[in-house]
Amino acid sequence: MARAKKLTHLGKGGDARMVDVSAKPATERVAVAEGRVVMTAKTLDLVLEGNAKKGDVLAAGRIAGIMAAKHTHKLIPLCHPLAISQVGIEIEPDRKLPGLVVRATVKITGQTGVEMEALTAVSVACLTIYDMVKAVERGMRIEGIRLVEKSGGQSGHYRAKE
Repeated sequence: MARAKKLTHLGKGGDARMVDVSAKPATERVAVAEGRVVMTAKTLDLVLEGNAKKGDVLAAGRIAGIMAAKHTHKLIPLCHPLAISQVGIEIEPDRKLPGLVVRATVKITGQTGVEMEALTAVSVACLTIYDMVKAVERGMRIEGIRLVEKSGGQSGHYRAKE
């Protein structure tokens, strides 16, 4: 896999720019990102029982993640507005943390990748989970937000090491 030898968002004079993707072919592209919200076992139980004062924590996290993916270009200055084909948000309990593992999968047929959309989706889903239960536990931690896998485009397939 060939890596770019320069930063693509910098022009010749070092000025920030949006990358011109008009000459690239539209291909199927998928990105998967993940993150974790670490909390006490007692808080995790509250979330899983559905007894949070603000409502269904997991549903709110999923919806927030989907919305965030669709609005990434409004949050990250040099991202292209994209017609995303699919966003999936999975939120799974992990008793070993204890906490929740959040995973976003974003898909498009287009001229640029969706890594930023997947990372933004996970970030906002984790923040929403925090917001939903912060009254119970302010010491929760959001950790490990990263790109897990991406496919499509010129740079090909990438999978993070475990």
